[in-house]
Amino acid sequence: MTLIDGKSTAAAIKQEIAEEVRAIVAGGGKQPHLAAILVGHDGGSETYVRNKVLACEACGFKSTLVRFEDDVTEAELLAKVAALNTDSDIDGFIVQLPLPRHIDEQKVIMAIDPRKDVDGFHPINVGRMSIGLPCFISATPLGILTLLRRYGVATSGKKCVVLGRSNIVGKPMAQLMMQKQYGDSTVTVCHSHSTTLREECRQADILIAAIGQPDFVTADMVKEGAVVIDVGTTRVADPTRKSGYRLNGDVKFDEVAPKCSMITPVPGGVGPMTICSLMTNTLAAAKKAYYQ
Repeated sequence: MTLIDGKSTAAAIKQEIAEEVRAIVAGGGKQPHLAAILVGHDGGSETYVRNKVLACEACGFKSTLVRFEDDVTEAELLAKVAALNTDSDIDGFIVQLPLPRHIDEQKVIMAIDPRKDVDGFHPINVGRMSIGLPCFISATPLGILTLLRRYGVATSGKKCVVLGRSNIVGKPMAQLMMQKQYGDSTVTVCHSHSTTLREECRQADILIAAIGQPDFVTADMVKEGAVVIDVGTTRVADPTRKSGYRLNGDVKFDEVAPKCSMITPVPGGVGPMTICSLMTNTLAAAKKAYYQ
């Protein structure tokens, strides 16, 4: 069994990005600039944004953090999005989700200029991705694709099962694994209402678990030699930890790992690659790689 190390892979990619940025700047080009909007003080969001700022530093990017309190109005937030859209020094930006209930998340996502939508959530980027046009691919699916490639996982013609159908992971992951230029796999999407879920999982050469339920995938759901990608990051109470919690994946790692040819751990698997992929998208935005 091979452990797919997202942490070391992400570190290597960030080093590659930093070298390219140094070359761009040395040649008189502009330093890439990523901005993030953070609303409120959600613990998980704070951690994610802090890690994104650190990743920007590692890649040689400029970064700007825009903070609002929970009571920010939708109009104020949309005004800030509009300002970032027209700021020529900002190459890409993200609005950290989730947002407070009084704000329409979809309206905010729609307001982002697709050319700066490095999260890949705008319908234009989602649509371009679905038909194989160049675009910003949402960071978690892009991170998973990158891990599969870097670890030499054969995907063409393989049976891939995606557990979960979220707009952020499940749906784009299935689309990418289906497409010839990416996964070229035979793809099945399962979810909480799938009546043949266990049977489908047992047939998977590649199982991507993004269902958001800790320890959902057990050994009897995985065939021998499968590649298992665990996207789950649920906070589970753990009094032995200083933080009072631990991150738990969707896969029951200790019992599933012995059956796998490769598997990602939680933490240290997909998570670091998500942030790394955001950096990849930001560099592409700075280079105007997808949109002129």
